[in-house]
Amino acid sequence: MKTNKINAIKENSNQAFFLNQKTEFKKFGFTDKEIKHIKRIIELEKNITTFHYGDFEKIVVIHKEESKTYKDKEKARKEGNTLCTYLHSNKIKEIQVQNDNDSSILLAFIEGLMLTNYQFDKYLKDKKKIKTLVDKIDIFDKNIKASDLKTLAIKIEGVFLARDLVNEPFSGLNSVQLAERIKELGKTAGFKTEVLEKKQIESLNMGGLLAVNKASRIPPTFSILEWKPENAKNKKPLILVGKGIVFDTGGYNLKPGQYMNDMKSDMAGAAAVIGTIYTISKLKLPFYVIGLVPSTDNLIGKDGYVTGDVITMHNGMTVEILNTDAEGRLILADALSYAKKYNPEFVIDMATLTGAAVRAIGTYASALMSTADKKCRKALIKSGKSTYERLIEFPMWTEYGEELKSEIADTTNLGSVNAGQITAAKFLELFTDYQWAHLDIASTAYMEKAQSYWPKGGTGIPVRLLIDFIENNFVK
Repeated sequence: MKTNKINAIKENSNQAFFLNQKTEFKKFGFTDKEIKHIKRIIELEKNITTFHYGDFEKIVVIHKEESKTYKDKEKARKEGNTLCTYLHSNKIKEIQVQNDNDSSILLAFIEGLMLTNYQFDKYLKDKKKIKTLVDKIDIFDKNIKASDLKTLAIKIEGVFLARDLVNEPFSGLNSVQLAERIKELGKTAGFKTEVLEKKQIESLNMGGLLAVNKASRIPPTFSILEWKPENAKNKKPLILVGKGIVFDTGGYNLKPGQYMNDMKSDMAGAAAVIGTIYTISKLKLPFYVIGLVPSTDNLIGKDGYVTGDVITMHNGMTVEILNTDAEGRLILADALSYAKKYNPEFVIDMATLTGAAVRAIGTYASALMSTADKKCRKALIKSGKSTYERLIEFPMWTEYGEELKSEIADTTNLGSVNAGQITAAKFLELFTDYQWAHLDIASTAYMEKAQSYWPKGGTGIPVRLLIDFIENNFVK
């Protein structure tokens, strides 16, 4: 989709007017009859109406400002979703937008429109199922900057990349293919890549990644993505770690069928890391960032790991396996341990880790658990609000870690049936000795049905959150 700033309106073409209740409608050329209709729409608390002029339309979207907070911008994003849904339904490919709102609200509106303008149609052969997406948005507003639109387009590209990776089935994206894709993206965007293959993973004693991979016919990979510009504001890197389970059967703790159907999405954490580093590289942001992506599938086979096994991790710690479906934390733990070699400023891992997170908070926010200082935690929460990829913080009390005790190993990989999202985080904490935050995105990374500009399937969360954090809150 092309997004441009224009200096003049092309007449006799499809136009959208992003207005508000205080707008002087006559200055936008509406007739008295049209103004009466618009005011009636406002009274009915609707936010969209259309006027037809033969071959083109004028679409009016009303922004109802309540308070100048992050919630107001989210309302604008949803209004952008409303417009884009209308454009899709009416097969409108090009639209000119006129604005009578603050430029920051306009940007949020365009962001919502662009985030909605998505479909994963790679495997669709029935053309009736393929949406007519918007090809071009021209924006007529003297206050908006062309550079802001370009930046926004690149950020949306990063989100869509993450969505595509999550939506790609296991038949098209295994651990080796994911690593190859990362290499290709590195060449495109300009970040460095290194892929550790099975022999190197074995030499590093990454027992978690190797155990989960035992039943697979496809070897594991461990991808390292590095963006280190000469003008980086941080000497020590920010490290992003993403769970890359390309398909999860649960292993010998086999998932019931309905819980396995969407398990191609179990690498959404990895997808978010890739989408984020791709974006910061294309934007050439002045920050030193490293991504770590351990990847494998978790299948069943004669060589598969089983409950009762004891494995030795990258840091030398032994783990008693109590559930083979608690596999994501095992591969993340090796990566978190490996991250120590970089002496990081801050480490954030993200993973579709627990069903407990979904049961605790539903699908409207991700779970945050962290041992970082209050400043770092508040900054992440602030970025979550700003992008509306919200975070809910859970405690990391010592007592939760007591549930991981083992009589035959240093720890188990599973706590009790309660507060599973926290005990999973407490397990990961054992492999950190730096400022660290864990994002459990099981509730938001993949949707069973669309929610506004979040589509069914992969959402790309938390790419926008991470970009906002890196740009605005990471280094002061």
